[in-house]
Amino acid sequence: MNNLFSTLQVQPLGVWAYILLAVLVAVEGPVTTLAGAVASSAGYLNPFLVFISASCGNLTADVVWYALGYAGKKEWLVHYGGRFGVKEKMIDRMQRDMETHIGKILFTAKLTLGFVIPTLVAAGLAKIPWRRWLGSLFLAECMWTGFLVFAGHYFGRYVQTLERDLKWVSLGGAAVFVILIMAYVAWRHSADTEGE
Repeated sequence: MNNLFSTLQVQPLGVWAYILLAVLVAVEGPVTTLAGAVASSAGYLNPFLVFISASCGNLTADVVWYALGYAGKKEWLVHYGGRFGVKEKMIDRMQRDMETHIGKILFTAKLTLGFVIPTLVAAGLAKIPWRRWLGSLFLAECMWTGFLVFAGHYFGRYVQTLERDLKWVSLGGAAVFVILIMAYVAWRHSADTEGE
């Protein structure tokens, strides 16, 4: 462990490698993060700086997805989503739920990989201030990226197996997330029908 964070010296590839890593992580996160961590285990990069670069790249991408949702309009979603059964009442309920539980929702979504983008777009669409969700997102980002860097650094030769296993973990997390959302929607639907 002493070796992992003992120095902040830039390793042989130089500063540009970390900048490139941050850009690549913003485009495609987990695989690039693991690749940077494996490079750190081979001595080409500093693992602490890989963690910083990967976290910055992921957070930058998250802010872009939020901004995309923030630039959107509810009317567009009602108009174009109407073909898929999206109704204004559903959107209003989603906005209320997002405002109430944004920290928990984003924290969970960040750890499931696949659901963070639609959740960030929905948070932007709901115009939820970034101050309400950035802390939860940052904590989840540190946990996820820290795990990837640690795993990639110490188990570099097993990255291909680890990547396949991470997909299963991610799918499991996504399944739990979908089940929770479906249970919540069913509960809300039953509460709405009882109130009518």
